[in-house]
Amino acid sequence: MAASARASAHVSSFPPSSEAASLESLALQACDDIDGLLAVQRAFACLEKLIAPQRTSETDEVYPTRTELGALVRVVNEELQRCLGAADATLQRLRAGLAERVVDEHPMAQPG
Repeated sequence: MAASARASAHVSSFPPSSEAASLESLALQACDDIDGLLAVQRAFACLEKLIAPQRTSETDEVYPTRTELGALVRVVNEELQRCLGAADATLQRLRAGLAERVVDEHPMAQPG
């Protein structure tokens, strides 16, 4: 996903400048953050399969303890929180950069 986003991000209507490069960098970082969230989502899907196997015969093969499952859920949740925080921070910086660009190009515009 990030690779396709990077490829499409290079086709930009912004003139080449350090500001445009910074905005492009933030957009790429947001794509990477989303990739991290997708990895955490896949981990949750795996956890669901461990907790509720599809076939009853699978329960004989999987014996995680409550402590192990609790640790796994805690680690996945911490990573999810970290990814969400990173994505939020990146998108906030991107919004601020875009708002500054609008104000610079149109001094009468009010940032929203």
